[in-house]
Amino acid sequence: MQNRSLYLEDLHVGDVWTGGPIFVSEDAIIKFAAEFDPQPMHLDPISSAEGRFGGIIASGWHVASLVMRDFVEKQPFGATPLLGLRVDALQWLTAVRPGDTLSIHREIIAVTRSRSKPDRGTIEMKMTVTNQRGEVAMSFLNLIQMPAAAPA
Repeated sequence: MQNRSLYLEDLHVGDVWTGGPIFVSEDAIIKFAAEFDPQPMHLDPISSAEGRFGGIIASGWHVASLVMRDFVEKQPFGATPLLGLRVDALQWLTAVRPGDTLSIHREIIAVTRSRSKPDRGTIEMKMTVTNQRGEVAMSFLNLIQMPAAAPA
């Protein structure tokens, strides 16, 4: 956890943060799905056992929300707010199941100062979420607005 706010100038391509571990329980999967993604594969152990996944799986949106909560709790940029502008290339590659433990690898792949608003810029991060077996469960690119310490 960062104690001070970070600015665009503090961040560099190749900077890495890790997240997790995040344990995913069956109860949490069902609770999230009941409210936000009420499909049988997320809700019903009996019917999901007979389905394509052979049991309950977490909603991809549940996994995404767990990753976001972890990012906020870890405060990699200190008190600097996380202002997301865009998510690209979102992929759910391996089903997340009850009992899985997730880890997150976050890497800055681009840092860009705004030409029209020199008091800010953006960082692009690649997020990769793996389970305890090292299988990639989810990946995406996240564009985040960051304040600049001083105008260019």
